[in-house]
Amino acid sequence: MAKRRVVLVGAGGYVAQRMFPELRERWDLVPIDVTETTRDGTPIPGVVVCDLSRPNRDEYRAHFRGADAIIHCGFVRAAGNPSNFTDNSDAKFWAEHQNVAMAYNVYRTALEEGVPRVVVASSNHAADYYERLIWAGRMEMVTPEMAPRSDNFYGWAKAAYELLGFVFATGRVDDRHLEIVQWRIGGPRDDDIDHVAPGDVPTMHRALGAFLSRRDQVQQAIRMVETEHIADEHGVPFLTVYGISGNTHRFWSIANARDKLGYVPEDDSQVLFADKIAAIAKAKISPR
Repeated sequence: MAKRRVVLVGAGGYVAQRMFPELRERWDLVPIDVTETTRDGTPIPGVVVCDLSRPNRDEYRAHFRGADAIIHCGFVRAAGNPSNFTDNSDAKFWAEHQNVAMAYNVYRTALEEGVPRVVVASSNHAADYYERLIWAGRMEMVTPEMAPRSDNFYGWAKAAYELLGFVFATGRVDDRHLEIVQWRIGGPRDDDIDHVAPGDVPTMHRALGAFLSRRDQVQQAIRMVETEHIADEHGVPFLTVYGISGNTHRFWSIANARDKLGYVPEDDSQVLFADKIAAIAKAKISPR
């Protein structure tokens, strides 16, 4: 049986590289990026160099042709402030404006070339405003069904990816449905807990709840591409899921990832980082 052909956009980025070896082994993977190497200079095997933020889709549509799915992890960073996602500067807005346009190019090219499904690396920041309410004790859990709400341009752009993707999923663009999965990735890092100050239990709780292990990330990516039916109760093939492990401390729901995708997380941050949790909690200073 022939392998699925899957295009991985932004293949040199951190999120894509974290799952690259497993996806390349499982599928006929077509990596796309604007450079031939990762950020640390490592060559990307088989990479196709092209810029999907450019409006002329004829420059890259051939790479989508014949694909079974697209995983879009591409990202344009703001000049001068590459790492602060929640910066609300003018430069950040225009960089995110480019990202929304690139998401449109990915959706539209996939539709035009007959690719049935697009998985988009959205972010928990698409609904990060709700965290204010969680940490204030006014809310317990955020679900993917809640309206996206953000207080920063990065989150606004991710919410825009989601709303734009829904338009394509409804079948109102060229009279064809594009299957869309929005992946609200949490904290795909193993060291967030190491940056929590002794006694800072709220920050620890956030780090533990958002954690996404590498193997759970790989499993989610595979399930998002290979699950046959993702349509909602109205027949619209659109799904938003949170990208986290099975964390005891979670404050984002993964119930629909379990139900719709058959996701069975293997990791729980409370178990993986038990010793570090104990050290942080014991250092908590009692209020006076």
